Amino acid sequence: MRRFADYLILIAVLAAMVALFGSLRESFLSAATLGSVANRIPALALVATGMTLVMVTGGIDLSVGSVLGLCGATVGVMMADWHWGLMLALLGSVLVGGVIGSTTGAVSVKLRLPSFIVSLGMLEIARGLAFLTTNSQTKYIGAGIESLGAPFGGLVISPAFVISVLFVIAGQVLLSHTAIGRHLIAIGANREAALISGVPVDRPRILAHALLGALTGLAAVFNCSRLGSADPNAGVGFELSAIAAVVVGGTSLMGGRGSVVKSFMGVLIIATLEAGLVQIGASEPMKRVVTGLVIIAAVLADTWRRK
Repeated sequence: MRRFADYLILIAVLAAMVALFGSLRESFLSAATLGSVANRIPALALVATGMTLVMVTGGIDLSVGSVLGLCGATVGVMMADWHWGLMLALLGSVLVGGVIGSTTGAVSVKLRLPSFIVSLGMLEIARGLAFLTTNSQTKYIGAGIESLGAPFGGLVISPAFVISVLFVIAGQVLLSHTAIGRHLIAIGANREAALISGVPVDRPRILAHALLGALTGLAAVFNCSRLGSADPNAGVGFELSAIAAVVVGGTSLMGGRGSVVKSFMGVLIIATLEAGLVQIGASEPMKRVVTGLVIIAAVLADTWRRK
């Protein structure tokens, strides 16, 4: 019953936001705005899926924005400079993201360091590598990649949107209906109890970070398809949007509770909020202020729910 109530609350918040921005700007309810929101969702949905797996263990990864930029830079170099095909570039991006995520997870878990600190260091490393990879230049790779983000079948949704939804479903199945998912939740709820119960507490946490990195690599491909280019500056602040979406979706920052589907609903809320703020002419600093307030409000709600 409580889970059903959580879904109703998220749907009500989303509906209220649509109604609010629709009343402030009539064009917000147009097909063009809907398409803009839909095109922003795939990359954020993929990263939020992986972030949910990490956060249910009680961890967090602040490097995903920089990793997105590095993986995008990888795609740009492979397609623009080396003239490789889309599939090879996609595989390269996912591989780079997976390696970065695995490294972050392994260093954090094996050395017993807070994932917050390790990922903060990786944030700077990945961003620096993105600039080194591209020689601080934007790579234009529209040909062969823009089709991923283009609407099809007369609809505003794109192939990237459909793929991201499939990964959300797969992530929820992994979390709710597999031993790995149950281990992740058990570790976040009480690591010592999970260890005593025979749960392998290290490997699932490393795997969660690796999956987050790989999904960030795929998200970078979708981001490049939307922009038609690979910019080493891409993804700045992206980690805040991802964390906000996951927290709004009800995943606890303390671990032990989370849902990928609810995180996806959080993505819809954050994407709608960002699109609405753009429509009413809010400045970039104001958008950051609002996003920060949303994160704080979600954390307060999580604390209240625990009490």
